[in-house]
Amino acid sequence: MGRHHWKRIWIGSAGNMVEWYDWFVYASFATYFAGAFFPSGNPTAQLMNTAGIFAVGFFMRPVGGWLLGRVGDRRGRKAALTLTVTLMSASAILIAIAPTYAVAGYGGALVLLLARLLQGLSVGGEYAASATYLTEASEPRRRGFASSFQYVSMTAGQIVGLGLQILLQRTLSDEALHSYGWRIPFVVGALGAAVVFYLRRSMLETEVYQEDATGAEQRGTLRALWRHRREALLVIALTMGGTVAYYTYTTYLTKYLSNTAGLPQQTATLVSFTALIVFACLQPLAGALSDRVGRRPLLITFAVGSTLLTVPVMTLLKHADGFWPALGLALPALVIVTGYTSINACVKAELFPTGVRALGVALPYALANAAFGGTAEYIALWFKNAGAESGFYWYVAACAAVSLVVYITMRETRDLDLKRVEAGESASLTPAS
Repeated sequence: MGRHHWKRIWIGSAGNMVEWYDWFVYASFATYFAGAFFPSGNPTAQLMNTAGIFAVGFFMRPVGGWLLGRVGDRRGRKAALTLTVTLMSASAILIAIAPTYAVAGYGGALVLLLARLLQGLSVGGEYAASATYLTEASEPRRRGFASSFQYVSMTAGQIVGLGLQILLQRTLSDEALHSYGWRIPFVVGALGAAVVFYLRRSMLETEVYQEDATGAEQRGTLRALWRHRREALLVIALTMGGTVAYYTYTTYLTKYLSNTAGLPQQTATLVSFTALIVFACLQPLAGALSDRVGRRPLLITFAVGSTLLTVPVMTLLKHADGFWPALGLALPALVIVTGYTSINACVKAELFPTGVRALGVALPYALANAAFGGTAEYIALWFKNAGAESGFYWYVAACAAVSLVVYITMRETRDLDLKRVEAGESASLTPAS
């Protein structure tokens, strides 16, 4: 892969990292600011309130997917990527300055809610714009490898957030973290977004988009997407199991280890931090493998593993009594999830022609995340509060089983031409012979 392609991947990935740092840092610091915005009481109930606001952000993602996906198809990938990081910067600033319950009652929670809505709007378009840009900017035979950097950067954003959390845990007292320390990562996120805004202003548009022959009036419209409704439904179905598993073993893992397994907060954070570093390194390897063997084998491997192993892994994690046992269980789970995360961006981008690719990826993916990814943590805490925590394990396994059926029946996308225009050339649910 030439220097030109690496530069594009770097710029696209750097912005994606900051976007997802801001998105995930809310979840990783929720245990510290949950009590700041809601009345004192049951800690699990406070976490459920903050998790509920976290989930609300996901329901804004379909709006962002439609709006920014349309911008990406009509104005270009660069325009959409620049707009998403601007919105994310504004949301980080709002969280950093939000007043607490003691100062403004539920007014602080409303500011928090507004910030999450802006984040949902931003991320709803970021995923698709980034997936489309990385897929189009890569060499045809390296699309799996290049697009895998989307989850490398997403995970890197979470690693930076967790790393900052570990640093703050070691330099500030627990009281200071609950009082004001939790605001620091959001200030850092706002500054990082400003840097990325500068970088993205100088990025180049992809040749695939520039050479697209689709009429301007047909680009990025819901009518155009309707002609590819089968592919849109496919995106929702193939995302279902992957997004639930991903958020279970990344966003929710730290809370699960501390709130259920009873590990100290610092130990739980260190487990997640270490596991995510290994996870990020696996993405390009799996992406490159998909360029050789195809996308479906990796997706099927993920779904089979997640369906069969989620319940025993989560059950054993519940009884993990230290760093190494917890890490030893988290790592195999994330290796399985890699079969989905490493290639799902390019699979979705490969399903659609250029004129509707950004919207085609953005809207159905955002809908799937609103329904399954954004609610995963809340559902997990709901089961725990109801005294039936194992029900969540079976829920994750069931979602993976549904996606397994889709992976088995869908067509291989590796060799599809990104420059195709006609609806008849799109991918189908019929397996390739």
